[in-house]
Amino acid sequence: MFAAVPASAAPAAGSGPAAPAPHLDAVEQTLRQVSPGLEGQVWERTGGNVLDASTPGGGDWLLQTPGCWGDDTCAARPGTERLLAKMTENVSRATRTVDISTLAPFPNGAFQDAIVAGLKSSAARGNKLTVRVLVGAAPIYHMNVLPSKYRDELVAKLGADARNVDLNVASMTTSKTSFSWNHSKLLVVDGQSVITGGINDWKDDYLETAHPVADVDLALRGPAAASAGRYLDELWSWTCQNRNNIAGVWFASSNGTACMPAMAKDTAPAAPPAAPGDVPAIAVGGLGVGIKRSDPSSAFRPTLPSAADTKCVVGLHDNTNADRDYDTVNPEESALRTLISSAKGHIEISQQDVNATCPPLPRYDIRVYDALAARMAAGVKVRIVVSDPANRGAVGSGGYSQIKSLSEISDTLRDRLALLTGDQGAAKATMCSNLQLATFRSSKSPTWADGHPYAQHHKVVSVDDSAFYIGSKNLYPAWLQDFGYVVESPAAAAQLNAQLLAPQWRYSRATATIDHERSLCQA
Repeated sequence: MFAAVPASAAPAAGSGPAAPAPHLDAVEQTLRQVSPGLEGQVWERTGGNVLDASTPGGGDWLLQTPGCWGDDTCAARPGTERLLAKMTENVSRATRTVDISTLAPFPNGAFQDAIVAGLKSSAARGNKLTVRVLVGAAPIYHMNVLPSKYRDELVAKLGADARNVDLNVASMTTSKTSFSWNHSKLLVVDGQSVITGGINDWKDDYLETAHPVADVDLALRGPAAASAGRYLDELWSWTCQNRNNIAGVWFASSNGTACMPAMAKDTAPAAPPAAPGDVPAIAVGGLGVGIKRSDPSSAFRPTLPSAADTKCVVGLHDNTNADRDYDTVNPEESALRTLISSAKGHIEISQQDVNATCPPLPRYDIRVYDALAARMAAGVKVRIVVSDPANRGAVGSGGYSQIKSLSEISDTLRDRLALLTGDQGAAKATMCSNLQLATFRSSKSPTWADGHPYAQHHKVVSVDDSAFYIGSKNLYPAWLQDFGYVVESPAAAAQLNAQLLAPQWRYSRATATIDHERSLCQA
């Protein structure tokens, strides 16, 4: 495990004082107010990290699927190939532990093959590994997601090497009534490397299809990877405590291994290795509903917003907009709002949606919209790209979109702006002067070559060419266990822009309903 040190205290050797990180400073200040008791467990600021590219300073730490910009046939998928290779590479370097977390179902297809290849490579070098695999299970949808079946399949694939791999496998649902389960996507190795973001390890959506989901992870090494392991200890603590309650947890293991609630902590070396780089980051997650009611050390007393039109089901409690205690155990939500509010020049948002499945969830996070409205009122340029509404499922979240039209976003932004500007006319003028709003495309064609609409599953917020968030947390209301990183690095932000945000806008711009650069404003 790497030592968790303040970002300002860990510059690279010979690099002099750490660079200013005003966006991280703002986020950290908020987290200390909202969730002080969860520092080191659910959130943590560290320095000395490196974005884990194949060459020093390279940009392929940004792991995109499918990575076939400009090609509607997606005949070659370099991004997906890089992701799978990176998974195998990281796992193969394991000497102690591998921690995997995703949304059900369990990893399959080439994702599973990448994990198995890495485990076999490590075991072949004589390493004895402990491995946890945790998935979040939505009630009913995932009734057939059986940890025992996955364990048996993994053991069979490992063959003789299975004797050197002690497995914990579990599915978990922390609250059925509040729709809360694990949604984080993590691959943590030895507490020293991590891959995380929005990508689920599902072959049918990402690999074995002519219309793959566009998604993104990051790869990182350093103290922030250990932060991810400690976060997973929090999820596994609840899982192990509830492993005999089949309403919430299904559990299986191999080699007679007991449930491991503190694997990251228990296997951390006494002498942490030197930090490998100089990139500061804040690891930040959330506990959803059902693990911990509140942070008792928090003195946070927000003025919670109110908007009657966010409510969809009478009597369903709105954790997002009306629950201070929920805020204190889900610090990632406050972190994202603060990151948006810290912008001085421009904000780029790339998401599946910014509005939720309604019913049963609230329509949107009022404070996210208010943060965006306040920035636009101050002259900050905002770009929002979401998944094509043609991906909308029969029950809202059954597909890769939850809205019917971009007007759902622009109408809400205009209404929230009107509260600042005083009237709808001024609000529209402000929005038209500062907003770009479009749906996602990755080529000039309006659909994939097979006719399916482009599906985007990013969870990205970038500000001022300096800081960005990549993780599993959506900006719309969703009461899940999620995790990601806020990174402040102008060099990395430039790579994010060049490799994802710029090509995304190049092709998506044709769908824009509002584009301040072209004086287009269908609002």
